Amino acid sequence: MFLSVFDMFKVGVGPSSSHTMGPMVAAARFLDQMRASPFDFHGLRASLHGSLAFTGVGHATDRATILGLAGFLPDTYDHEKAERTLAGIKDTKTVSPSGLPELHFDPSEDLKFDFGPNLPGHANGMILMATDAQGDVILQETYYSIGGGFVMTEGELAAGKATDEGAPVPFPFKTAAEMLEMAKSSGKSIADMKRANEISRGCSESLKTGCARLWDVMNNCIERGLTTDGTLPGGLNVRRRAKGIHDALQAERGMNLNAPHTINDWMSAYAMAVNEENAAGGQVVTAPTNGAAGVLPAVIRYWLDHVPGATTSKIEEFLLTAAAIGGLVKFNASISGAEAGCQAEVGSASAMAAAGLCAVMGGTPEQVENAAEIALEHHLGMTCDPVKGLVQVPCIERNGLGAIKAVSAASLALRGDGHHFVPLDAVIETMRQTGQDMHEKYKETSLGGLAVNVPNC
Repeated sequence: MFLSVFDMFKVGVGPSSSHTMGPMVAAARFLDQMRASPFDFHGLRASLHGSLAFTGVGHATDRATILGLAGFLPDTYDHEKAERTLAGIKDTKTVSPSGLPELHFDPSEDLKFDFGPNLPGHANGMILMATDAQGDVILQETYYSIGGGFVMTEGELAAGKATDEGAPVPFPFKTAAEMLEMAKSSGKSIADMKRANEISRGCSESLKTGCARLWDVMNNCIERGLTTDGTLPGGLNVRRRAKGIHDALQAERGMNLNAPHTINDWMSAYAMAVNEENAAGGQVVTAPTNGAAGVLPAVIRYWLDHVPGATTSKIEEFLLTAAAIGGLVKFNASISGAEAGCQAEVGSASAMAAAGLCAVMGGTPEQVENAAEIALEHHLGMTCDPVKGLVQVPCIERNGLGAIKAVSAASLALRGDGHHFVPLDAVIETMRQTGQDMHEKYKETSLGGLAVNVPNC
């Protein structure tokens, strides 16, 4: 099983990897299909299903779909250009993607929210259609946004491409047990094995610069969040808090009056900064999703700023280790909140961050696996119940607590020798089963939990 570090960590735009980035990517793929088609197209239509419909407005799914059909992509997203484009589409009721003729598209008529049963492949489904001059559909494709910005067509999902192993790699571990056995027999760390796999797929030259860019985007996101205040968009009137917390923490430095647990506030401030930026539609890195994007950057920033001996030269090791764990979770369970609740998002992120931190602090492969297990185990059963469908409440604070749990899990693992009772594979399988059993109203539909017990205004 191989999932590149650059698949697990993708530069994109908020507020959601599955509900914002995924639909934008799907639209781009559909445009490519249209460009390769011999048909003469005159218009576009789209329908959103399942979780994409129920929480689509709160997650800006409609906006992302419109912009995707206009030719925008998450990794090159320009906010000001997007605003101008949306205004133009509203006035002209057309989109003009590169390489295609001007196409009729009236969002009020041609973009539908279907609140009926889910499409069969996944809770995040959408159908894109292209029409001829008479308005008849002449090209249609069904896409599924399966979490973390990953997108599959109906055919690809049915063919098992979501679990396609691809070409052979030097260390093809599919489970944590196999990962540990390969580490033991090879004498390599988890990061070393992951690096060898990346290089075998042609990533040798881009690995170092790519990881450096990922951290640069993550850290810039933290900095923007720590220096921006105001109210988040969406109608809940949620105030940004990261800047105020960070300002207070800086003012208290050097006073020798702080309780030891104040370090948790630093971690929360870093994580909340990212997720406030995500909620505002800013640039973030999926880690492994947008809804959980603050956990891992917060743990890296905590390590760099507060742990003696930390160095940026080890960030690549951190990210490779985290990506290895994230790949196991995605391959054997899910990283999609719409599929398995928030245990699949913040829980996975916490496990990845715990593993990365344990590795850069000298942990053995067994200790790294233990750190990931501890972090994920104590997120089991966590629901995804965003108020008003926005990635704000409880998501922003939840990332702070996920970071704190990750650091605690890594610390506990480093205090042991790697031997423990519950293996990571068992926790991942338990998470999969728990997600399967979880009621749909607790899986990113905003039909249960906090979403119905907290006033939306």
